[in-house]
Amino acid sequence: MASAGDGTVGKALDVLDLVSSQDRPVRFAELQRMSALPKATLYRLVQTLVNQGMLVQNPEAGTYSLGVRLVRLAHAAWRQASLAPIARPHLDALSLDTGLTVHLAQMDYGHVLYVDRRNALESAAMFTDAGKVGPAYCTGVGKAMLAYLDADELEQVLRMQSFHRFTPTTLASEAVLRQSLERTRARGYAIDREEHMAGVICVAMPILSDSGRVIGAASLSGSTPRTDIRTLETHVPRLRKAVEAIAEEAAQWAFPVEGRESEGRPG
Repeated sequence: MASAGDGTVGKALDVLDLVSSQDRPVRFAELQRMSALPKATLYRLVQTLVNQGMLVQNPEAGTYSLGVRLVRLAHAAWRQASLAPIARPHLDALSLDTGLTVHLAQMDYGHVLYVDRRNALESAAMFTDAGKVGPAYCTGVGKAMLAYLDADELEQVLRMQSFHRFTPTTLASEAVLRQSLERTRARGYAIDREEHMAGVICVAMPILSDSGRVIGAASLSGSTPRTDIRTLETHVPRLRKAVEAIAEEAAQWAFPVEGRESEGRPG
């Protein structure tokens, strides 16, 4: 949500967030119900976004959807600002070696942004397609990153968590999550025991910069009919090798770290 100092640009981005959150075209009346902006201000912003190609209006249906200009920007962001391009060869090798689904994620305003998913060999549906945003407190990649944030960053991110219970095993309170993060740090990797999606388990490790800053996380996932936690844990050395290789290459790139400027430099 835009702060008071973000001005028109912040408000426009909030409108885009509202449209994207619905996963379908939306009517202006729906946007008005969801937005705290005055009707005239909201209408002006929507029209500006349409004129700039950020939104597309369907005059017949009276709806708005995200514009193709955003697709172009998203592809550019994926190439320039995410770990995905440099990580992909390592993720492919890891998936081929283990026969498991590999996910790559980064922290985005207290949530998990999945930036890549490679070689999903299982038919089980998963939430985690690239571009999806998920909760940090009940996903393997989320807990892997949370466990390695410094104290101030962790407090800030914990305030952003909803602690909604998705499954019977969801960590649905801050106290329980903190205990899990202590165990994660002690063992060096996180475990997701069907906490976000029933039937899906994973092990995950953070990707850390040379100074120990969290720049992302990677996980190995599988469905419970085909694997179990103990089996996934046998692949942790392979996962560790992959995340260390990604971190080493990332040191040569400029990439965003939430709340700080990049620690890497262009190669």
